[in-house]
Amino acid sequence: MGIESSREDSIVMEKRVTELSLSEFLCYGPQKEVGKEGKPLLRKSKDGNITEWNVETDDSLCTLQEAFEQVEPSLGFNIELKFDDSVLYQQDYLIHVLQAILDVVFGYAKDRSIIFSSFQPDAVLLVKKLQDKYPVYFLTNGGTEIFLDVRRNSLEEAMKLCLEGGLNGIVSEVKGVFRNPGAVPKIKDHNLSLLTYGKLNNVSDEAVYIQHLMGIDGVIVDLVQEISL
Repeated sequence: MGIESSREDSIVMEKRVTELSLSEFLCYGPQKEVGKEGKPLLRKSKDGNITEWNVETDDSLCTLQEAFEQVEPSLGFNIELKFDDSVLYQQDYLIHVLQAILDVVFGYAKDRSIIFSSFQPDAVLLVKKLQDKYPVYFLTNGGTEIFLDVRRNSLEEAMKLCLEGGLNGIVSEVKGVFRNPGAVPKIKDHNLSLLTYGKLNNVSDEAVYIQHLMGIDGVIVDLVQEISL
């Protein structure tokens, strides 16, 4: 999980999102109360640069419960379980976090379609063990970026993790699939779903069409209507 930064009196204060209490978290950005201003939110990238938090449309932060209650029930959720790449998590901590999320899901999701996904290998294995109602997908860069955890470094390792943990499929950076197209039939032969994400999906409907021909099950895009035309 990235480090979020707030600027107070021209001084940048850095905190991980996981270090904030719920009340502190909800104090950032636009506020629900009319006329009340929240703390400014900045983003720190992997290269250390700090930039403004810029989006086309901004709204107040909400909890997962509020999202379930206020978003149209026909819309499905991809609940991405985010963890910090630089932190070595103990299993007890992961279970505590995942169980808290599952408690909200089982209490408020009702009949909404949901999948879980994460770049954290141990998190996806645990969430699959803790519940069997919702599909679980392993997120991977597909070899486009190298990590200390070898399970994150290729489509082959991702497939191995899915088979060992009984996961439902893989969500790969699209460039990882194009660099290793031979992995696609192997993944499909094991009855695993394969989805992709990445900038290329947003700028090229041709890239999406090629993936359709390759047998990719779905793509994650920002501009759904433009890409689907």
